[in-house]
Amino acid sequence: MRIVVSGGAGFLGSHICESLLDRGDEVVCLDDWSTSSPENLAHLAGHPGFTVVETDVSERVEVAGPVDAVAHFASPASPPDYHRRPLETLAVGSRGTENMLRLAQRTGARFVLASTSEIYGDPLVHPQTEEYWGNVNSIGPRSVYDEAKRYAEAVTAAYGRTLGTDVGILRIFNTYGPRMRARDGRVISSFVCQALNGDPLTCYGDGLQTRSFCYVDDLVRGIVAMIDSHEPGPVNLGNPGEFTMVELASLVIHLTGSPSTVEFHPLPTDDPTRRRPDITRATERLGWRPFIALEEGLRRTIAYFASRPDEVRAAASALVGGQ
Repeated sequence: MRIVVSGGAGFLGSHICESLLDRGDEVVCLDDWSTSSPENLAHLAGHPGFTVVETDVSERVEVAGPVDAVAHFASPASPPDYHRRPLETLAVGSRGTENMLRLAQRTGARFVLASTSEIYGDPLVHPQTEEYWGNVNSIGPRSVYDEAKRYAEAVTAAYGRTLGTDVGILRIFNTYGPRMRARDGRVISSFVCQALNGDPLTCYGDGLQTRSFCYVDDLVRGIVAMIDSHEPGPVNLGNPGEFTMVELASLVIHLTGSPSTVEFHPLPTDDPTRRRPDITRATERLGWRPFIALEEGLRRTIAYFASRPDEVRAAASALVGGQ
């Protein structure tokens, strides 16, 4: 197939591009480099089926020729990024999604939206099923990301109902692995870099809030399965293993052999207290489930960051431990 991937130079997008190319697809990557890096795609340079187009999909999407599938993954995704770029985050979730949908509609392509577990907000239902509508503060500091994705889901569903576009919605839970940025502020990259530097690991609140962490290779298998299907979703993708931030910090310290301690700071506004996906729908409709345990995924992620000591050291002053 010929597949267009927006945000294809980002942490997750670059893994998607790689997986699709490996199986023989042609890939057109769209990216504006705002929260991504050409380094993520360096190993794909020169691949005959790979094209990179520098563009802001919130402004325009121009792809010539036939398109079989459109995967919309462009968006800031970590709290520091979307707090730093609030208007851009809202734009890519709204105008950017509409522009990518128009491309899919125009070419008769399958459209897959990367939505997020953040649409559940600070959930009152646990674990979270796709039937749950969420508990989101629409004017809070996290709302620029949460509501951008909620709108993206709404317009995607409307294209499917009104125009017959072949659409699918994925709700992606916390994902980690190689090619995360050391300074992106996500909890695993922050904890790993802090531990490798011997700095205190930054926990918020009492550290008993939970997250569920899916290794990137597992997640990409689910994304590709969604691209290949006609499932409308929404479908949760994530690892249902649930860990407190204190448990995660202790495991990172153990695996790195670091002398680091854990520091506690006030809990950010609207920070979810519990987060765990119900993946029954993904298992039944996509034949997908994760296999890589947190300890094994962390070992691989730690090895990646340990191989980049300059980047890890440079990140020391910027890490905020976003969770």
